[in-house]
Amino acid sequence: MLVTASVVLRTEVERIVAAAGAGLRVVSDAVDGGRYWDAASAVLLGSDVRELPPRRRTPAVMVGLDGEGDSLWHLAAALGAERVAVLPDAAAWLADHLSRSRSPGPGGLVLGITGGCGGAGATTAAIWIAQGAAGLGARVLLVDGDPWGGGVELALAAEETPGLRWPDLAEARGSIDPLQLADSLPVAGGFSFLSWPATREQAGPVPAAATTGVLDAARRGYELVVVDVGRGAGPLHTTAWDCDRIMMVVPAQLKAAVAALRLLQELPPVEAALLVRGRPGAALDASLIAEAIGLPVQGRIPELRGVPAAMETGRLLDLGKRRTIRQFGASVFDWLGADMHAGETA
Repeated sequence: MLVTASVVLRTEVERIVAAAGAGLRVVSDAVDGGRYWDAASAVLLGSDVRELPPRRRTPAVMVGLDGEGDSLWHLAAALGAERVAVLPDAAAWLADHLSRSRSPGPGGLVLGITGGCGGAGATTAAIWIAQGAAGLGARVLLVDGDPWGGGVELALAAEETPGLRWPDLAEARGSIDPLQLADSLPVAGGFSFLSWPATREQAGPVPAAATTGVLDAARRGYELVVVDVGRGAGPLHTTAWDCDRIMMVVPAQLKAAVAALRLLQELPPVEAALLVRGRPGAALDASLIAEAIGLPVQGRIPELRGVPAAMETGRLLDLGKRRTIRQFGASVFDWLGADMHAGETA
């Protein structure tokens, strides 16, 4: 179903739907479409839509035309759309998305990790979660979602490990074969990773359509995809919207809780929880942080003395083998529950 009163947008979407071999119902506004919403295999919202009926079961894709820019992402965030397609650039991706929505296959969980404030430790948490899940026998991919984070491969001491990095996928369009993607990515700590290169050269931007295509393939090729989202406006308005759940890392400090509360307004409307970093008995305890931010605390990241040095020297995976870190990972996996179909314990 397409919700729009725009003739131009309707014509563009009709062409894409026909290429996908699907049927299309067009309604001029969301009120008219309310009765058909849950029966549709996919719902497309035109950029002229400004309000929706009460949240329906079927997730929606916001579609607009080239030139509408960031306003389309802001509108998607306001309405609760879970994907954005800017046409005509995203036509191939949208056709593939519609084809798969009619016969969805099994897919893994995409978990976003972000820091409630600068230096919260989101990258460290993401690495340990990926390492812990891989230790349980799950097929895991760690995705570096922050182009300005310095490259997660540094923390893994894997700069020389062969495999594709984000710039190599900048031209990816439409459907990406998940097996080919998995075969082309580097591996460290028992899991695959996709990093921004840790070099002095400025890497070019990766279009949102390419990012979405890569994450869709990752969802189909792995049981758990852990995305280190970062705190920049770009990743928060693109990569974060491809996540099924989000965990925010917050140090046990008042200033960090205030910053996290502000960041919360930028996150997509998916289930979220907090990971508190600090020692038991900190001045601001987990219950106060949860009350201040309005999200449940799902785990505590141990405050280990050697973490900064391990990050600098690429020894985070060594620390991740400690019992306290494994216990931290177990609390995360309890929250994910049946959504993470891990294999047998290794």
